[in-house]
Amino acid sequence: MRILLASSEAHPYSKTGGLADMVGALGKHLARAGEEVVLLTPLYAGVRERFPGLQPFPLDAPLDLPLGDARVKGGLWHLQPEPRFTVCFVDQPGFYLRSSLYHENGADYPDNAERFLFFSKAVVHVARHSKQPFDVLHVHDWQTGFVPLFVHHERTRAGWGTAPRTCMTIHNLAYQGVFPAGRYVLTNLPPDYFTADGVEFHGQMSCLKAGITYADILTTVSPRYAREITTPELGCGLDALLRRRNSSLVGILNGVDYDEWNTDRNPHLARPYSVDDLSGKAVNKQKLQRELGLPETPDVPLFGSVSRLVEQKGVDIQLSALEEMLSTNLQFVLLGSGQASFEEAYRALARRYPTKVAVRIGYDAGLAHRIEAGCDFFLMPSRFEPCGLNQMYSLRYGTVPIVRATGGLDDTVIDVTEDADRANGIKFLQYTSRALARSIRKALALYGDKELLVHYRSNAMLADFSWERTTARYIEVYRRLTGRMN
Repeated sequence: MRILLASSEAHPYSKTGGLADMVGALGKHLARAGEEVVLLTPLYAGVRERFPGLQPFPLDAPLDLPLGDARVKGGLWHLQPEPRFTVCFVDQPGFYLRSSLYHENGADYPDNAERFLFFSKAVVHVARHSKQPFDVLHVHDWQTGFVPLFVHHERTRAGWGTAPRTCMTIHNLAYQGVFPAGRYVLTNLPPDYFTADGVEFHGQMSCLKAGITYADILTTVSPRYAREITTPELGCGLDALLRRRNSSLVGILNGVDYDEWNTDRNPHLARPYSVDDLSGKAVNKQKLQRELGLPETPDVPLFGSVSRLVEQKGVDIQLSALEEMLSTNLQFVLLGSGQASFEEAYRALARRYPTKVAVRIGYDAGLAHRIEAGCDFFLMPSRFEPCGLNQMYSLRYGTVPIVRATGGLDDTVIDVTEDADRANGIKFLQYTSRALARSIRKALALYGDKELLVHYRSNAMLADFSWERTTARYIEVYRRLTGRMN
């Protein structure tokens, strides 16, 4: 099959979170499985400098697209990191050469509707005017939400008989790309799509709703999240629509790119280690304590977190639980950024407990690996979590995850109450600081039982969330879409 992936970010070219990791890995592994893949993403600031081998992308028609009353031109550049895998960049300096992908100084760019509607139109333009047709067009999150509608419109009303089938993956339903109704003119679509059955959402325009309504098939990034978003609690106002589309909704757990996230050939780590020889993990713990200015005490359990500091991630209950648990013998390290009040709360915690807490605001890829490797336990107390990747990274690094049983966290971590022989983490149900504090106490007891701790670590490191398994599931979805079931 010939597959066109479209995403507003893709690792290693651009990244703000797990979306980039997922799309970059999916493209690579689809190609390794024998599919022909083109990944389309914006040409952001710095990409050309870091990847100087960009070449013009061949297309039968130039990128000159309507955007409301205006016309906007752009360019297309590409590189081929692997056989059968082409990464194509949409070049529009006025939209994408900025200091950040989506926002600046805590505020979204005011022209995000223009930026990503143009990108969505560019995706459809590439699909329609490529020298070889695509079988499947797979888009991700609200930034590409209008792509399925544009394809639907051109297939049903503009005679595009060879239009690809469309798949949309919902990475996080809470981010919907909602804009004032007046921005609908930027789509250049007839007004009959701006209805309650179309893209209208409480009087505004919802990019994500467009994709959910018009994509041929929908996926989410974990099986449990696919069920959760059909409920009023986690449906974010779209649960009724998702229930109507339930027969076309598939939950596929994200994979982990073990080419990057591994403990035996990782340039970010001080010492390699494996499930058969865990001695290097203790060295990485000592080096992490030294790097972050904590006492190098091997017998003190070290808890870690790498996270966006927003309410979704359980930051509020984590702060409260730490307030209670820091009276015990433990250390805690955090790498993350987000809401200013949460950033300051963690800084204040580090000032009050300088020998127990170390905080780094921002993101550092190497430090993220070292925290995963050097810690004994990893905290992910999310209010909701579509998939989560850090708990799967933690498992591979032998760092026992402590998670709330929601979304992908519940799909990937096994608690002792579920299966004592295969237990690899600690789960709690209630979204409260008390429940999290109880789980931290369980972790302290586990840390005191070295034989049981090794059992958990071994189970964790042997868990398989490889992309080969995830890729096979997506290929099944594509075959279902195109009628190629064999």
